[in-house]
Amino acid sequence: MELKNIKLSTVEGILIITINRPEKLNALNFETLTELRFAVKQVYDDPSVKGAIVTGEGDKAFVAGADINEITRLNEINGRKAAETGQQIFNEIENSPKLFIAAVNGYALGGGCELAMACHLRVASENAKFGQPEINLGILPGYGGTQRLPWLVGKGKALELMLTADMIGAAEAKELGLVNYITTPDQLIPKCLEILKKVAEKPGIAVELIINAVNSAFNKGENGFQTEANAFANCISTEDFKEGTQAFLEKRKPLFHGK
Repeated sequence: MELKNIKLSTVEGILIITINRPEKLNALNFETLTELRFAVKQVYDDPSVKGAIVTGEGDKAFVAGADINEITRLNEINGRKAAETGQQIFNEIENSPKLFIAAVNGYALGGGCELAMACHLRVASENAKFGQPEINLGILPGYGGTQRLPWLVGKGKALELMLTADMIGAAEAKELGLVNYITTPDQLIPKCLEILKKVAEKPGIAVELIINAVNSAFNKGENGFQTEANAFANCISTEDFKEGTQAFLEKRKPLFHGK
């Protein structure tokens, strides 16, 4: 697939996905979403990829929202389809068995904030700004923001941010639990790589099952405790479980093989 709106690069098995529309503050048009889905599929399908970083080109914006020129052309029918498509892609990120980290450089507004929240972890540059200002356009978040923001910051704060359209900085985002780490701009990608490399050393099956079990807590149709119990039992049958427990008893570092 020819990529016009995103760039892909790999560092030690970590796929870096860069939204590359700096002249539009990396706004998500429909073509960019299609390319993003292609990149996400690579993370799923390529066994050499250990995890992924999602970021934006330049230092002004991670993703400043959806492309307003396209939004204005929507009607009720294709508007629902557009929202469902965005939700599906972001769900694929959230449910990935491999870790996704959002490296938030600058504005993460609207669809950009929703993209960051779909990632498992968020590392923000000191200049990052977060917000869901869709109400100023007469609409609401459509790519999962009304669901994920309350999970991360609580119902009251989520309603406040969506109803007022206020932006918050990196420090407040971290205090609220929206952000895991804050770095200087030059340390943003290195910090993400540090985390991903650390997780890559852990048993891959357990990583996948932890992500799935935590996500199940927010699935109203699923018994999260049963999902956890099933995952626990699955781990016990793995070679990595035997290696981890044996290494602990022998007081050495475990060497996991993802089996």
